[in-house]
Amino acid sequence: MLRVLLLGVLAPASLGLPSSSAPLPRGSQCVDSDCFALFPGPATFLEASEACEQRQGHLMTVRSSVAADVISLLLSHDPQRLWIGLQLPPGCRDPEALGALRGFQWVTGDNRTSYSRWAGPDEAGTPVCGPQCVAVSAAGASAAGEPVWGALPCTAQAGGFLCEFHFSASCKPLAVDAGPAAAAGVSDAYSTPFGARGTDFLALPVGSSASVAALGLELACAAPGPGSQEARWSRTAPGAWDCRVENGGCQHACNRSSPSPTCLCPADAILQADGRSCVPRGAHACNNLCEHFCIPNPVVPGAYTCMCETGYELAADQHHCQDVDDCLLERNPCPQLCVNTQGGFECHCYPDYELVDGECVEDVDPCFGTNCEYQCQPVGRADYRCICAEGFAADPLEPHRCRMFCNQTTCPADCDPHAPQVCECPEGYILDDGFVCADMDECANGDCADGCECHNLPGSYNCDCGPDWTPPGRDDPADTADTGSGEPPASPEPSATAGPPASGQVHSGVLIGISIGSLSVVVALLALLCHLHKKQGPMRAELDYKCGSPGKEVVLQQVRTEPAPQKL
Repeated sequence: MLRVLLLGVLAPASLGLPSSSAPLPRGSQCVDSDCFALFPGPATFLEASEACEQRQGHLMTVRSSVAADVISLLLSHDPQRLWIGLQLPPGCRDPEALGALRGFQWVTGDNRTSYSRWAGPDEAGTPVCGPQCVAVSAAGASAAGEPVWGALPCTAQAGGFLCEFHFSASCKPLAVDAGPAAAAGVSDAYSTPFGARGTDFLALPVGSSASVAALGLELACAAPGPGSQEARWSRTAPGAWDCRVENGGCQHACNRSSPSPTCLCPADAILQADGRSCVPRGAHACNNLCEHFCIPNPVVPGAYTCMCETGYELAADQHHCQDVDDCLLERNPCPQLCVNTQGGFECHCYPDYELVDGECVEDVDPCFGTNCEYQCQPVGRADYRCICAEGFAADPLEPHRCRMFCNQTTCPADCDPHAPQVCECPEGYILDDGFVCADMDECANGDCADGCECHNLPGSYNCDCGPDWTPPGRDDPADTADTGSGEPPASPEPSATAGPPASGQVHSGVLIGISIGSLSVVVALLALLCHLHKKQGPMRAELDYKCGSPGKEVVLQQVRTEPAPQKL
């Protein structure tokens, strides 16, 4: 039924009016809320697709015979090839899974259709490879007179293209009284949002305008409310217009006998504020007249008051709501910077300030209140780290404290500026020449066990005993300690000195050996004391020798001014 109606009515609507500002379609028509338009001019597929998208549409999809009938009528004035929204992406397709569209897809991203009209037969078993695009032409039409499809390189130029537009609702053409209107010369003309103009349409989408020049009447197609699928002709000014056109816009009856057109309501209804709508007496007068809220007047039947949501105010028409710029109020709602938004506002702060509980507070220094021994360094806006002076490093166990650190053979000593004779060196170093810390050679003291190779390091040392080394007193290879990692071998625990034999006396040779050994130890101690006295003068340092380990422990060693007690 719809197909027959299209064939009889579409043709006059294909005539468009010229425009100097933008290209207009040469022919167009709407079916319900879908509109189609033919745009002439040479264009590639990409150029045609972009042109449709700029008009809030896309290249036409031909999924049914109804859409094909629209094309037939539009092509009756333009026999050239026209692009439609069917394309084959790059690559080749399996011929067994191509379907009615032969592997092509609509520009909407799908391949659903109940209609296809290819110019040539499908070559079964032959892969189809892209990219290719489809144009429709009346030349070589099918036996039924329907335009046929043909694949072309997408970079080729066709004689024009067909666009498709979808709208939420539509209006029927203006209803004009036949007899009086003809005598008065009343005629109407329409203009659509996508640029089509004419005098005969099956439907007009929302946003279209209608003009009755003889009456000086301008109307617009608008939906009565959100979600409405059927729109109606209306205008901003309240009251009825000429009763010959759309019954003057009246919901019930248009009074033609009065000096000016007025709308009438049934006896059990009253006229609304727009001067065209009726509402039953005693019922709420609010009927989608207010943009936000409508409050009926319980005293005056049919009366109401419009109200707006917070952040909005009533516009001049007392029905619509407009945003209030809160930032321009006499009292700024923000402590520093205010940014207006639709129906509200946002508060911001100056640089180096932070919004906390609606107030802008200065950023807190993350180093405030810290216990860094030397100096605190901010890290970002909320963190910090303790740093130390040159020659010092943070203690791994107490990061807020600093310990002397040296990884060279010699380093300057840390001396008290008020008492220059009081100086400190890192552990593993000895004060030399008064103000220089020199690395102690632990290997010279024989700190590694026999059979192990000693390696002196700055501030430390390492014992390399090898994989086959066995600690004294252990014969079991399973108990062999691996000291190759740098730890000094474990020395056997000293055992208690054996007492004299129960019977007999100590051999004289043994006594002589003990005496000689004791004398050698005394001579060595005296030589060491003389050496220290020569290098440090009157000051004597009490040195705490550390155990050799792979990692250097940074422990401070303080030089004391009082002489150490000597043990004779």
